[in-house]
Amino acid sequence: MLGSFDDAEDAVQEAWLRLSRNESSGIANLGGWLTTPAERLAFVLHDLFALPFDEIALIIGRSSEAARQLASRARRRVQGAGRPETDLGRQRELVDAFVAAAHGGDFDALIRVLDPEVVLRADRDPASRGIRGSVAVAEQAVGFARLVQRTESVIINGAPGIVSWLPNGKPMAILAFILARDRIAEIYVISSPERVEQLLDYRAPSPR
Repeated sequence: MLGSFDDAEDAVQEAWLRLSRNESSGIANLGGWLTTPAERLAFVLHDLFALPFDEIALIIGRSSEAARQLASRARRRVQGAGRPETDLGRQRELVDAFVAAAHGGDFDALIRVLDPEVVLRADRDPASRGIRGSVAVAEQAVGFARLVQRTESVIINGAPGIVSWLPNGKPMAILAFILARDRIAEIYVISSPERVEQLLDYRAPSPR
C-alpha cells in the first residue's frame, strides 16, 4: 500500500509510538484503534481532495466499497462522537495564532501552536507521507505566508480552516486543520483550482 518497505516500517513505528503514548488498557477495540489511520485517510482523500473511491481503494489496499464505508464511518465520527475535545472557539484561536505567527515570521510562536509530530499534506500529492514535524512545518508556513495577501476564516467539515488569497484577488489555497491536545496536529493544503472553487461555493464563515 505504501510503495516501499521503508515506508511500511515507518508506518509501523508511527503506530507503535501512537500506542506507547496511550494507555492500551483503556482501549476497547485495539485493532480498530490502530487501524483508524486508514479510516481517516479514506475520509480526507474523498471529502477534502475529491478522490474517487476506486483510487482511494488502491492507496489504502481495500476494495472500493470498503473505502466508501471507511470514509462514511470517519464522517460520522467527525459529525458526532468523534469531535475533538477542544471547543470550536478554542480551535479557532489556535488557527488564528498560527496564521498570525506565519505572517509575522514568528518561528517560536509557530512551534508553540504546532504538535511536535504535526503533519502537513497537500492535494497535489495526497498519497505522500507529507511534511512532518513542527520545525519543518513551521518553515513551510513562513514561506507560504510570504505569497499570501490575506486570509479568510472558514469552517471546513466542522473544523476551522482558512482561505488564502493572492494579491491579484484570486484564491491560492484552502487550509484545513485537525487539532489534538490543544495543538495543531494535521494540516491539509487544498490548492487544486477545481477543488478550491468547489469548496468556496459551500464555505461557511467562521463564527467569531
